[in-house]
Amino acid sequence: MNQTQLSPMAKIWHVVALIPEGHVSSYGKIADLAGLPGRARYVSRALKMAPDALQLPWHRVINSQGKIAFPETSPHFIEQMQKLRSEAIEVNRGRVKLSKYEWQPDLATLVFALPF
Repeated sequence: MNQTQLSPMAKIWHVVALIPEGHVSSYGKIADLAGLPGRARYVSRALKMAPDALQLPWHRVINSQGKIAFPETSPHFIEQMQKLRSEAIEVNRGRVKLSKYEWQPDLATLVFALPF
């Protein structure tokens, strides 16, 4: 199966796998890059359903305000914050400064790595 025939969920997984260490992206931006504009909530669902074998960097996905989407007292929140900090991403009260850490794919990535 070539990449233009990937399922919507597989497209999301593909995009998330491209987010480089030390950067984050929002659910909405991932949906846009996967060709699924307006489907930010679907990105969340796709990440929940991703097989562990894919080893996706799920922790690099945050909401459009730069916040970790999990409740602050949840184990997932703590795990995501720790993983982001281990990549030298500053997290202050569950928030990441998008102007500093947001992934901006270059033209080559947009043309060659996202062929859908």
